Amino acid sequence: MDRLERRRALIEERLVEVVDGIEPETLNAEVRHVVLSGGKRVRPLVTLLSCETVGGTAEEAVDFGVGIELVHSASLVVDDIIDRSELRRGTTSAWAEFGHGPAIVTSDGLLGEAFALFSTEPEATRVVAEAMVELGVGEATELEAKPATEDEYMTLARRKTGALFRAAAELGAIAADSDPVTVEALGEYAERVGIAFQIRDDVLDAVADEAELGKPTGHDAALERPSLVQVTDLTPEEANERARTEADRAIDALERVDGTDPESRQYLLELAEFVVERER
Repeated sequence: MDRLERRRALIEERLVEVVDGIEPETLNAEVRHVVLSGGKRVRPLVTLLSCETVGGTAEEAVDFGVGIELVHSASLVVDDIIDRSELRRGTTSAWAEFGHGPAIVTSDGLLGEAFALFSTEPEATRVVAEAMVELGVGEATELEAKPATEDEYMTLARRKTGALFRAAAELGAIAADSDPVTVEALGEYAERVGIAFQIRDDVLDAVADEAELGKPTGHDAALERPSLVQVTDLTPEEANERARTEADRAIDALERVDGTDPESRQYLLELAEFVVERER
């Protein structure tokens, strides 16, 4: 098992511990369905790798990483209700499996468990709260004031996806007791990775095979949901170039970080490449 897989295993182990402690049994089963049904764990990996890059350890950051994964999962539960999507991570979405009411309760439960993990550090709580405000504004914008230009879309992508990525990296830096300049640089790196991730998601929704992607495709067009491909006249290839630009800017931000662990830093660099090239 390589070093990255060991980090992923650490995240999975802690996720299971947190889920095992949730009561009552019904909520436990619903949370388990949402959180333990798979997922790339990109955001918690960013937390751990950011912490290690600046001198901390994966163990010091794992609770924050698990917390940001729970926040992300809670947001996906709500996204699937809004989109009427019956599939998530290759299995039934929470509302399709349990109904709308239990799904909303599940989302609330996930957020409660997440903030219990952040509560040991006020700065961590502040960072995640700010990210959730941005996420909420992004979701409202998407529903009520759909972006009509590329600039407006990029603002939406920053709020909707970039904000949680930023929080993930900043949490790692906070766990390592980094200075504010380092926290900000890692945050910018991750925010731009998140934007690139969202653009690539839009492209995959437009062109990927549903079975390979593990969730329904064509949703953006069917729901008139703003994606870079829908909002602009860009081809999927041109949209990918926009994602590449954001990934390059992420790498530039990472170059401003004085790291002490070259291997973890290299993984962060590779992540910036991966989000542009991924196929699911």
